[in-house]
Amino acid sequence: MKTLIQALAVAVAVAAPVASFAQSNAPVTRAQVRAEIAQLAQAGYHVGDGDNAHYPETVQAAVARVAAANGNAGYGGVASGSSAGGTAAPRVSAADWNAMYSH
Repeated sequence: MKTLIQALAVAVAVAAPVASFAQSNAPVTRAQVRAEIAQLAQAGYHVGDGDNAHYPETVQAAVARVAAANGNAGYGGVASGSSAGGTAAPRVSAADWNAMYSH
């Protein structure tokens, strides 16, 4: 069950930038999800390898490597003369993270 959840999370993490960039409302196909998971595996991330302690960092690093390999440096370009408002998201301490996810 955890593998399925991880695979779904990876698929969503990889599909979200593609969907937002393409501005398409078409659903992601099973073949697209499999291709994205294969790209993540080539980038060094393997779903269900048992390393849940570093899950968010490892999948984000793999997504960044895939994006760099595909020529996608990020979400859009830099707009000059603009500023971002709001506050940063709170970070979870390592002790809290381990308390929540060490089963």
